[in-house]
Amino acid sequence: MADNTNSTSEKQQFYRKKHKEEMKHHVLTFVMMIAFTLIAFGLVMADVSAMFTIPIILIMAAVQVAFQLYYFMHLNQEGHEMPALMIYSGIFAAFLTILALTTIVWW
Repeated sequence: MADNTNSTSEKQQFYRKKHKEEMKHHVLTFVMMIAFTLIAFGLVMADVSAMFTIPIILIMAAVQVAFQLYYFMHLNQEGHEMPALMIYSGIFAAFLTILALTTIVWW
């Protein structure tokens, strides 16, 4: 009986530690996304050149999407391989569609 109680206590400690680490990642990611948003607003408000501002905003938006998928949609956890594959396949298909349409328009 003592072994079972000890095992349960160890499992609880493991899950607490795991949830604490996940919460740290969520908070850090959230703070980074807020910082990216503030940087984007700052660039626009500072009236920086559009040739500099637009690519920076697009890069920061792509990073935020990756953060959203990886941390907040839990695609980094076990058992989410198939949903992750479907989402990444959709992103790839959208990228190819945009690339094809852009090539057709500008060719």
